[in-house]
Amino acid sequence: MAHVRLNISLEEDLAKELDEIAKELGEKKSHIIRDALMYYFDYLDVKLAEKRLKEIEEGKTELIPAEEVFKKLDLE
Repeated sequence: MAHVRLNISLEEDLAKELDEIAKELGEKKSHIIRDALMYYFDYLDVKLAEKRLKEIEEGKTELIPAEEVFKKLDLE
């Protein structure tokens, strides 16, 4: 997978905690940040799914039956 270099700014306390954890675990800070983002994105996936389900339940979003999609895409 290709890597993209990013520059980020962190609050001093957060940066210090990241340094301490990286040293204790013997890992690169970039790996810890990557893993943290992956966990957070998993959390956000759940939040988005809950939001979408609520919108369906409230009638704000309409579902399209799979059969209709397959037919429209000529996948039957």
